[in-house]
Amino acid sequence: MDLDALAAARSPEWERLDALSRARRLDGAEVDELVTRYRSASADLADIKTSSGRTALGDHVSTILARARLRLTGSGTDARSALPRFFGSHLPAALYRLRWTTLAVAGAFFVIGSLVALWLIGDPQALAALGSKADLDYYAEHSFVDYYRENPAAVFAGTVWTNNAWIALQCVMFGITGIWPLYAIMQNAIGVGSSGAVMIATGHGDILWQFIVPHGMLELTSVFVAAAAGLQVFWAWVAPGRRSRGESLAAAGRSLVTVAVGLVFSLALSGAVEGFVTPQHWHWSIKIAIGALALAVFLFYMLVIGRRAARAGETGDLAESEAGTPRLVAG
Repeated sequence: MDLDALAAARSPEWERLDALSRARRLDGAEVDELVTRYRSASADLADIKTSSGRTALGDHVSTILARARLRLTGSGTDARSALPRFFGSHLPAALYRLRWTTLAVAGAFFVIGSLVALWLIGDPQALAALGSKADLDYYAEHSFVDYYRENPAAVFAGTVWTNNAWIALQCVMFGITGIWPLYAIMQNAIGVGSSGAVMIATGHGDILWQFIVPHGMLELTSVFVAAAAGLQVFWAWVAPGRRSRGESLAAAGRSLVTVAVGLVFSLALSGAVEGFVTPQHWHWSIKIAIGALALAVFLFYMLVIGRRAARAGETGDLAESEAGTPRLVAG
């Protein structure tokens, strides 16, 4: 191929493409012309590379095409400008979509925990299987409270945050099995029910509520959301609808990552309450009020702001420009 001849013949078209790419505003006809000239220049570049490899002329055309492509597709979103959208609509919408599943998980947790507690309280032999009377009394009078007070507040808050994040992460990572989130919820319900039974049976039920409720309201809600998110991935695999299983799983997985990021913050808040509020020698009403306020903030964000974002069309999934164009289906 004679590159000089090609440059002489095509230069006016390439210059016109470059001019359109640099224009501040384009009308409909100019946008159509930009697309047409972009395709033509792409074909020219392919011919140049096929016949002559890398050349100065090819680099020149490639630069023009890069500028035109940027004009057609737009620039990438700056991370700083994406943060308000993520926390203002993306995350709350993803949480809002889980509201009913979260409620179902919470109901199952409290039913299981209550049944375990009632069974142990009503069956002295079953309660005795947990330990001798002296051991249970020591747990209720010392170990239960010491757990919250034996370490510095900051260290304890970080420890419980890590532990709760690990439980939530398991629900997220293994949610596709459909079994692990249920197992995690059942295991925690049995643990809480057993501890509650010991405290109530030994006459320390008031201490139980003072040291569980303040941080437990937000902490357990966050775990319920994590389990609900994991179950949503499982359901996307079982019942993908009109989409393929791969597409359904991909959409659910992207929303799941969004929820996981949100849980980092909610669990950090619950960890702060557990580390800095629960161990304090304050009146029980003050501690529970602070815990209730933390839960109220989360629920307002999830249900009120999330509902508003969902009504605006937000789903919690990535935008099409970020996730790729979806396959269209009828209906």
